[in-house]
Amino acid sequence: MNVHSFLVKANDLDTDNVRPTAPVAERRVPENGLSPVRSARVQQHLRSSPVTDRAHILLWTDQPAAYLDAVKAAGLADRVAIDTLSRQDRPSAAQLARTEALMAGGVPAGLLPSMPKLRWAQAMSAGVEGWMALPDLPPALTLTCARGTHAESMPENIMAALFYAAKPVRIAVENQKSARWVHTVPQPLTGKTLGILGLGVIGQEVARLASAFGMRVIGTKRRPGAVPNVAEILPPERTDEVLEQSDYVLLLLPATPETDNFINAARLAKMKPTAWLINFGRGHTIVDADLIVAAKDKKIAGAILDVFRQEPLPSEHPFWKAEGIVVLPHIGGPHPQRDRFVARLFVENLERFLNGAPLKEVVDRAAGY
Repeated sequence: MNVHSFLVKANDLDTDNVRPTAPVAERRVPENGLSPVRSARVQQHLRSSPVTDRAHILLWTDQPAAYLDAVKAAGLADRVAIDTLSRQDRPSAAQLARTEALMAGGVPAGLLPSMPKLRWAQAMSAGVEGWMALPDLPPALTLTCARGTHAESMPENIMAALFYAAKPVRIAVENQKSARWVHTVPQPLTGKTLGILGLGVIGQEVARLASAFGMRVIGTKRRPGAVPNVAEILPPERTDEVLEQSDYVLLLLPATPETDNFINAARLAKMKPTAWLINFGRGHTIVDADLIVAAKDKKIAGAILDVFRQEPLPSEHPFWKAEGIVVLPHIGGPHPQRDRFVARLFVENLERFLNGAPLKEVVDRAAGY
C-alpha cells in the first residue's frame, strides 16, 4: 500500500447568492456553520485549546509536496506530525485513531465517525456538496473549504468564454476548413451588460476584469452591499431583473436546495434573445431540457457550460450535439499551481488551528456552502 508517515522536523517543509431560509437577522450563522449554541462551544474549545503537543495531521492527496513545503515555509514544522496518504488508499487504524486535522478532496461515508480525535477537516475544493451529503458528518466537526483559491484561473477562463461568445474566431476557424474568406463583424464587449448571479470572490474578480473592457456589471448577492466595479446589486429574489437587462448571464451559484433547477424555462424566457448564458458554478442550477429547448428555438443566443449534473458528461447526453450549446470539460478552476494556492489557505488555517483561533472559509452548514 502506497502509504508513508511523515514527521515534519523544524529544519525540514462563490456563493454567496442563496436566499436564506429565514431573515438574515434571525439566522446569524457563525463562522463554523453550526447552530449558535453548538458553535459557541466549538469555537470556545478551539480558542481555549491551542495545540501544545505535535498535532497529528492527515494529508489525503496524491500530491502532498506543495502542502509539506508550505508547512515548512510557515515555520510550523516542529508543531505537527504529518501522515500522507494517496487517494487510492484508506487510512490505517492508527491513522484514524490519532488524526486531529484532515485535508482531503472528499471522504466516504463511515470514515469521519471512526476518527475520534478529528476536530477540523479542510476540503480541497470550494464546493462541499459531497461533504454535506454525508449521512454521518459529525455535528461538532469544523469544516472549511477552499473558497477563493480559484480567484486567478477561473476569472480568466470566464473572460475567455465571453470572448468566445462575442468574437467570430470560432466562425473563422470553421470557414478555414473549406478555405472560405468570410467577413464576420465582431461584437464589442464595451457597453454590454454582464449579469453575475453569485457575486462572491470569483464574481467580484470577473466584475473587475469585465469593467476594464467597458462592460456594465450588475448582479445578485445574498446580502447586497457595495461591491467595486458593480453598478447594481440586487437580492436573489430580484434575479429576473438581472436576466432582463443582461447581454451575458454568468452563473456562479453554489449547489444548495435553493439553487437546484434555478435556471428553468421561466427564467430563460426572461433573457434577451441575443443573450448568452455562461455557467461556471454548479450543473444542478440549470434544467438541462429547458436550456436545450431555449437554445434550439433561439430564445437565447447560446450557452457555454463548464459544469454539469453528472461529470464526466455521459456521451449520450444531448448537450454534446445540442445547437447553440458549448460543452467545456470542467476546466474553469484548474491551474498549474492549484495545489500551491490551496496549500497557502491550508497552512494559514493550520496555524490558526494550532493556536486555537477561529478558522477561515468555514462552511455555513445551514446555507450549504
